[in-house]
Amino acid sequence: MDKLLKRKVDSFLMAWKNNPDRKPLIIKGARQIGKTRSVEWFAQQNYANVILINFVEQKKYRDIFNDGFEVDAILKNISLLNPEAKFIPGETIFFFDEIQACPNCATSLKFFKIDGRFDVICSGSLMGINYKEIESNSVGYKDDYEMHSMDFEEFLWAKGYQDDFVEELYGHMINGKPFSDLQMDVLMNLFRDYVIIGGMPEVVDTYIRNKNFSGTLGIQKQLLREYEEDITKYVEGLDKAKVKAVYNHISTFLAKENKRFQITKIGKNARNRDYIGCVEWLADAGMVNICYCMNQPELPLKGNYDPKLYKIYFRDTGLLIASLDEEAQEDLRANRNLGTYKGAIYENIVGDMLVKQGYSLFYYNSDKPALEMDFFVRDADSLVPVEVKVNDGATASLNNLLKSDKYPDVKYGIKLGYRNIGYNGKFYTFPYFLTFLLKRFLSDKNRSCTVTLN
Repeated sequence: MDKLLKRKVDSFLMAWKNNPDRKPLIIKGARQIGKTRSVEWFAQQNYANVILINFVEQKKYRDIFNDGFEVDAILKNISLLNPEAKFIPGETIFFFDEIQACPNCATSLKFFKIDGRFDVICSGSLMGINYKEIESNSVGYKDDYEMHSMDFEEFLWAKGYQDDFVEELYGHMINGKPFSDLQMDVLMNLFRDYVIIGGMPEVVDTYIRNKNFSGTLGIQKQLLREYEEDITKYVEGLDKAKVKAVYNHISTFLAKENKRFQITKIGKNARNRDYIGCVEWLADAGMVNICYCMNQPELPLKGNYDPKLYKIYFRDTGLLIASLDEEAQEDLRANRNLGTYKGAIYENIVGDMLVKQGYSLFYYNSDKPALEMDFFVRDADSLVPVEVKVNDGATASLNNLLKSDKYPDVKYGIKLGYRNIGYNGKFYTFPYFLTFLLKRFLSDKNRSCTVTLN
C-alpha cells in the first residue's frame, strides 16, 4: 500500500503507540478526509497482524458483539466469520472502520482497554445521530482525535517542502522579519493554489501528480454530490430538503456584504423556525464551520455571543470554490482571479485555518458605534481581533477597537492580507499563508512577552 501524502495524524499515531498506557483510539472527522488511509498505513507499518473490519462494507461483523463485550467472546465471533484471523497479543491491532454504523463497538473499547492484549483504533464519519451515542460509551477508556482535511502545512509537505522550511516561516513570523520579494511571490502563489485546491486528499493528490489543476474540479464536484447524498442518507428528525437547501445556499450567503446567514435568501416565505437544527446538523457532520456574532468584544468568548446571528463557512474552501458557477471556474484556475467572491473566499479560508488549530469562530458587527471584525481569538489574557483584508484599504474597525477605552480585553490585533510582515505598535500584519501558525505565535508571544519586529 502506497501512502503519498504525509499527514499530521501520522505523528499523533506514533506518539499514541509509544505511550505504554495508551487507550483505544477513535479518529473522527468528515468523510473523504483521509482517515481510513492514514490508519491503514500506520497499522501495516507498525504491527505484524492487522484485523481490519469495516462496519459499512462488512455488515455481518456488526453482530460480533451479540454475545457480550468480553474480548474473548468478540474474538470467537470474529473467528466464526473469518477462520483465518489471528490474534497475537502485543502484535495485533484491531482497526474498526465506520464505527458510526455500529455503536456497540464503542462499548467494547472499555473491555479491550481492561484486557490489555490488543491495540484498537476506530475511525468514524461525523455523519448520523449514532455518533452521539458512541460519544457516551466507554468514557474514560478511550481517547478521541478529530481529523480535518489537509491544512496549509500538510499542503506544503505534499509540494515537497520539509519541516525546516516551515520552521523558517515561523522564524520570520516570531522575529518580525519580512520576507524577500522572491519568497513572498512563491509563497503567495502556493497559497493561492491551496485556496483553489483545498485540503481534500484526493484533490491534492491529483494536483500534485498532474502538476496543475486538471482533473481537480471534477473530483470536487463529485465530493459535493456525495455530501448531498449523505444528507439524504443520514439526516433523521429533520427535513432533508431544508438541510440540503441550507448547504446549497452557503455561497449565496457569503456573496452578500455582511455574509450572515439569512433565511430569506433560501426562499421567499422561508421562516427560521422551520429550519431549526439544519445548520447545526451540517456543523456536526463536519461539512460547515459556524461563526457566531459576539454580543460585545470582550472575554469570555464562549457564552458571549448571539446563537441566532452567525455566518456559515464551508469546512473546505476548495469545495466552496467548486460550488460557484461554471463561469467563475476557468478564471479561478487559469488566472487565480477570485473575482467578486474574493472577500468571502478569504474569510472562508482563514476561518478554516483557525478551526484546524482548534479555535471556535466568532465575529462582531455593530452599527453604534460602527464596528465590524471578521474573527476573534484569544491568548492567555487578552482578546485578539483578526481582520481579513482583501485589499490595502483602511483598517478603521481594528484601529477603533484598539484605541477605545471601552474594550479593555483588546490589547493588540492581527491583520491578514497580501502584505509582508509588519508591526505598527498596535497590530501585527501577516501574509495569509502564515495563518496556520497563528496559535503557535500567540502562545509563544504570550510566554516571552517580547517580540522584536523590524
